[in-house]
Amino acid sequence: MEKPIKITETILRDAQQSLIATRMSTEEMLPIIDKMDQVGYHAVECWGGATFDACLRFLKEDPWERLRKFREGFKQTKLQMLFRGQNILGYRPYADDVVEYFVQKSVANGIDIIRIFDCLNDLRNLQTAVTAAGKEKAHAQVALSYTLGDAYTLDYWKDIAKRIEDMGADSICIKDMAGLLLPYQASKLVSALKETVDLPIEIHTHYTSGVASMTYLKAVEAGADIIDTAISPFAMGTSQPATEVMVETLKGTPYDTGLDQEILSEIADYFRPIRDHALETGLLNPKNMGVDIKTLLYQVPGGMLSNLTSQLNEQGAEDKLYDVLKEVPRVRKDLGEPPLVTPSSQIVGTQSVLNVLMGERYKIASKETKDMLLGKYGATVKPMNEEVKEKVIGNEQPITCRPADLLKPELDKLKSEMEIWSEQEEDVLSYALFPQVAMDYFKYRAAQEDGIDPKLGDKENGTYPV
Repeated sequence: MEKPIKITETILRDAQQSLIATRMSTEEMLPIIDKMDQVGYHAVECWGGATFDACLRFLKEDPWERLRKFREGFKQTKLQMLFRGQNILGYRPYADDVVEYFVQKSVANGIDIIRIFDCLNDLRNLQTAVTAAGKEKAHAQVALSYTLGDAYTLDYWKDIAKRIEDMGADSICIKDMAGLLLPYQASKLVSALKETVDLPIEIHTHYTSGVASMTYLKAVEAGADIIDTAISPFAMGTSQPATEVMVETLKGTPYDTGLDQEILSEIADYFRPIRDHALETGLLNPKNMGVDIKTLLYQVPGGMLSNLTSQLNEQGAEDKLYDVLKEVPRVRKDLGEPPLVTPSSQIVGTQSVLNVLMGERYKIASKETKDMLLGKYGATVKPMNEEVKEKVIGNEQPITCRPADLLKPELDKLKSEMEIWSEQEEDVLSYALFPQVAMDYFKYRAAQEDGIDPKLGDKENGTYPV
């Protein structure tokens, strides 16, 4: 039976996020969009994840304007975004009204498919976003944050997949952030999910541990419907398997993607100089291009690996990387064995750095570690370490409800706080997610519009410097 495999291209979001910390500007991407639109991709993942933060913080761009430009350029290809459940694209849970408004505006500005995940796989943190996507007639894909550990059995994955189907999702993604899903495990997992639910199954992995292409092949043979790949100059390493390689591998088989290698080759030619420039300037660290089998030992996703490296560099403690990597699984176990994906990966990573640099575990705990122990991110699969709880939160009582149930509607308050800077309805959402960073951007934008050199600033009316 013919079953062509669909391809989601990640170059505009996850591939560049994983390899060059999401520093590719909109202007760098726009010239190739017309060509990408001719490929026949299932979707192009181009927004969400860290793109929003990077646009505002580092590139001085409006992420909403980026999305509108993508929508204008992609006439026939679906646009996909990554959405962190109740955390949206930020690092804390938001009230339901903000989540709903963000989904509404994402779809209005051009998103077709919203991939929604929660760092703890706590489905209570996904329901608002899934329902909102359905209301906006967008495709709601729920991503399972794949991880290893005693609790994560085939029965666990089957049970959660069934609950995802029941909550109204349109498809399921196995989101393997750290490249932990081995080929034969992928085969078992996809087969089990296919027996359990009727939803399409998409596979997303990273090449960090070196097995990703083999994992895709076994997943495809087991019945997966869609795979996430990256055009070759930004493939492999901490990114995804190369699009062209998977297309060629499946050619002439029942899974033939039907994609044209000539067009893909032109797209690769376009991105190659951008990759080379990133290598020359040091933006792309060659270490992120290789295979790190330690991934399988430490379960550290690619983005987290580069974060840890830069945190240690800032402290002049680069030599402590392997000590930190050994500490990561210990901290993860203390915190209830969560999957390591934003924001749990940052929480576990930062705490591991603190533990190593301080020379005493939990001598200093980050605010986020405390919140995790207090249940403010949701429920973990395993119980947390009681001794660590006692040391960090003392007698404070953790919550057991859905974290967002404790939040009052916050949209109106946010609107009034940033009203004088608002130039479009979407600005309040930028402010909601990154108040300080968005405010700096709004000031920069105002200066640009007024023809003020943002470096000098306009001291008279106090809007500058940033």
